[in-house]
Amino acid sequence: MLSRTADNLFWMCRYTERAENTARMLDVNLQMSLLPQDAQTREGSWLGVLRISELQGLYLQKYASISPHDVLEYMVRDPENPSSIFSCMRSARENARAVRGSLTTEVWETYNTTWLELLKHLHTGLLERNPGEFFEWVKFRSHLARGVTIGTMLQDEALYFLRIGMHLERADNTARMLDVKFHERDGNGQESRAEPADADALQSEFYRWSALLSSVSGLEIYRKVYRDVITPDRVAELLILHGDMPRSLLASMRAVADDLARVSNQRSTETERRAGMLCAELQYGRVEDILASGLHQYLDHFLDRINDLGNRISQDFLVPLSA
Repeated sequence: MLSRTADNLFWMCRYTERAENTARMLDVNLQMSLLPQDAQTREGSWLGVLRISELQGLYLQKYASISPHDVLEYMVRDPENPSSIFSCMRSARENARAVRGSLTTEVWETYNTTWLELLKHLHTGLLERNPGEFFEWVKFRSHLARGVTIGTMLQDEALYFLRIGMHLERADNTARMLDVKFHERDGNGQESRAEPADADALQSEFYRWSALLSSVSGLEIYRKVYRDVITPDRVAELLILHGDMPRSLLASMRAVADDLARVSNQRSTETERRAGMLCAELQYGRVEDILASGLHQYLDHFLDRINDLGNRISQDFLVPLSA
């Protein structure tokens, strides 16, 4: 497969996954903002959305303060924000158009229709009238694109590069959300071990971790796996080490390692080795050890390794060889 084609396929799926993840974060944050909370907590929650995408600096260059309206505008429709839903869907559609010949008709039509419908929804004000419905639409279009791709594409290198992009982006997003949500109120992460002081604090903690699980479609899965109250340690275990949880770090990295092996070439040995090592560490890791060594440090190191893998995949497969 041509490197340019592989690059377009990789980023097409990665941008779609990013748009879905952004919609998930914004939707849950909007729902949480309806609960009773002081102004500082509300502002910190919306700042957390920006921190997950490392956009707080760019946002504050454009807006004077943190407000739900401005964060929604910036993260949904701002064309200058590379991680906004608008920018991600535009980039996904452009990448799909560039490799139209490598996609089935159904896949191309799904991406093209999604882009056209997005323009319509933003123009007619769906976001302002019913933001929940808009975010559900974004998630549904991502699910539809994923299902159509799996259901109609030949299982060859094109599909493997699509899946590598999707799962790499998913692992990155899950790690970022965990890191930010575990440290919204205490930079050293020790709050996850502390007992809530009273009934109100206990209720706040419940909604906090429920929201995190909901943002990755993990609340029902948590109840099936643990059948008990929600605790921070178990949330971390589910989203990091549980291989049957679709959006966990282990499930995502297992998929990346498997698909890298399928597209292996003469230059990718070291990349495959690093992906395999990361997958093995997750498979045989224990949440007690992770928390004891520091969750923030662990996730920060994981994100560094994910970034390194992305760069290596680009060098091994996606960048054309020099003449």
